[in-house]
Parts: sequence; structure tokens; C-alpha cells
Amino acid sequence: MHAQNAHSTPKLPRGDVLIHAGDLTNQGSYSELKKAVQWIEKQDFEAKIVVAGNHEITLDAPFFNKNKGSWKWPGDQDPTACKKLLVESKSITYLEHTTTVVELTSPKGPGTRFTVFGSPYTPQQANWAFQYRAEEAEDVWNKIPEGVDIVVTHTPPKGHCDGSAEASRDGREGCPALLRRLSKIRPKLSICGHIHRGRGVETVRWRTQPLDQATQSDSGSLVQSVEFWSDPGRTSNKMSLVDLTIKSIAGRDLGCDTGLPRQSMPDSMQDGTMRSQADASPAPDVTWRQPPSGDGNLVPTSSLTGIALENNEAWWRGENHSKNLRNARHACLNNGCRTGRAFGDAETARIETTTVVNAAYLGPRIAGKPTGHHKPMVVDIQMPVWRGEDEE
Repeated sequence: MHAQNAHSTPKLPRGDVLIHAGDLTNQGSYSELKKAVQWIEKQDFEAKIVVAGNHEITLDAPFFNKNKGSWKWPGDQDPTACKKLLVESKSITYLEHTTTVVELTSPKGPGTRFTVFGSPYTPQQANWAFQYRAEEAEDVWNKIPEGVDIVVTHTPPKGHCDGSAEASRDGREGCPALLRRLSKIRPKLSICGHIHRGRGVETVRWRTQPLDQATQSDSGSLVQSVEFWSDPGRTSNKMSLVDLTIKSIAGRDLGCDTGLPRQSMPDSMQDGTMRSQADASPAPDVTWRQPPSGDGNLVPTSSLTGIALENNEAWWRGENHSKNLRNARHACLNNGCRTGRAFGDAETARIETTTVVNAAYLGPRIAGKPTGHHKPMVVDIQMPVWRGEDEE
């Protein structure tokens, strides 16, 4: 978020869970972190998940102690005191390469339970906090446990919501080792930030062939196809809604395989609309790239006030949407969906898609200066229910 003052923090739509994927500050001073934590604590969400980013320098104590002279600070900085702001918060769950179970218990809430892994680490680039060398990447991301529902990382996976088409400008891109790990554990959501120009959403359909043979040079072979998000708030006062629920027009629920047709090319590259078209030929073995959001997407956050969820449009469209919707309803009205897995034998029960969300709030930097702010992203998704088994 890189927020410097109250005027640069967004007004958030209502929701159940707030997730911040890192870079709460410009350099992680105590005063910056205190303001960011106080702002998050005031937000009305039942659960708040936060990871650090490479700009939270003081939260990476070994790095800070070695490199603190490289930055100007408003005063002496104590890494322990800085981290206490987050770990001792009564309403924030701070994850630093760790996993937590979120259980929503409010009688007014959805009553769901899900697991979240969160990590601040990014591939080494310049001199920032929480970075790892290329040869360390596999060990870093193999720490993500199997069975997690949501993975929150500051870095994107390589080739998905990382602005790869423009990576040559500053050398930054997503991590191939993270992509490989995601292909094995297949969480419902992969939420990230870090690369501002990569803001967007891609639903990745994984290949069903054995995954252990993939290497760094052929990570594209992990992916069968990709579907791209069309932001309903791009040129209007609507929210930037990502609808992954059963009620969405294409019947998409990541816990159930709705059998959506493959898409060989994102339609947003053609005419600006979003349609899912059947493709009889296999999708090419490439790492798909999210079309850049474009500076035209940047809007003042004040326009979010009072916008209702029902004023947003669905984002998945296609000729087979009615059939897919019927299939999805059939598959998800059983206990398989409640546990976050499709109903069926062990092979077909594997989640076959992961939706990658780069929720960068700050706009792309041009000549080192930010170009504005994006709208916050709202993700509507169904999660496993922990209560009411006998109430339905």
C-alpha cells in the first residue's frame, strides 16, 4: 500500500476478511507501521490477515541490522518494537512464512473455516528486506504446506499477474519456484502484490499430468489454460469485484470443477470484453500473461463510498454458461463442496484451478514515482462451512 498519510488510504467496501499482501509502508519505520496498523485495526472485518513486504525493512531484523545505514530514519528504530505492533495486535493475524486457520464465528457471518499461508519473501532484487537468492527459492516455497485454501505472498508466481510482458523494464518478475509449488498444492486463491503493473486476476487451470517433472525452464507446462478477469470497476463507479461464487454467471466455484472450456487467448487482448471460448486444440505450453491494467484504471478511492455489491456485474461469460451453472450447482450441493473439494474419486477430486489475484493498491511507478491508486479488490468466494451441518 505504501501509505504515507490518511489521504492515501482507501475506503474499503464491507466484507468478512481483509487480506493485505505486503508493503504497508515506504520503509518500515515505527511511525509508519503504527499508522498502518491503527488504520487496519479500525476496519470492520471479522478477520484481518497481514504479511509484510520488501519495504517493511525493520520487520526483517537481520537485514535491518546489517543495512539500516542505507536509509534515512526519523529516529532510532527497534525491530522488536516494530514487529510487536503487528504480532500483539488484538485484531490482526500477522503471518511471516507461517500458516493459520481462520474460523469466522460471527452469527451474522458466513460461518466458514479455511487455512491461510502467508509470506513476505520475494526474489532478490536490489537491496530490500525478506529476499532470497534464486538457488534458495525451492526451499523457501516448499515450506507451504499441502491443503491450504489461500496462499498470501508478497511476490506473484512467475508469469501470472506479474506484468511479465513488461518485465524487461526493471527486471522484476514473479517467482517460478512459487508457481511450481502452487501447481502441486493447488490452493483456491493465491493473493499477491509487489509488482504494481501486474494488478489483475487470472484463474489458472493446472495440467492433470504428473507435476514433479517440471523444471525452472518449462514452468509453462504446468498450466493448461488461463482465464482473465475483466474489472467491472475499470471505467465506472462499480467495485473491482472478483466473483468466484456459485451464483456467478459461469457457475465458477473453485472447490468444484464446472468443466469450463479452455481459452487459448484472453479476449481482453482482442476487443475488451470477456468471453470464454471453446478451443478444440490443446493450449500451448507457455506461461500466460495478464494483460496490463493500464494507467486508465487508476481512480480516486473516494468514488468507492456507498457502492453496493449488487451493482456489480459477473466477470465470467461464455456460450456454455447455463450448462456450467447447472453442473456447478449439482456438484456443490454436497459435502464435497463444503470441504473445499469436488465430489468424486481421488483423482477428479483434486482442485484443478487456482485464482491468482494481484491486489496492488498503488499504481505503476513511472520514473520512480507512483502514478496513482487502484481501487481495492473485493473477492467473493465460497469456503468450507464449519457449522450448521444439521441446519441445512
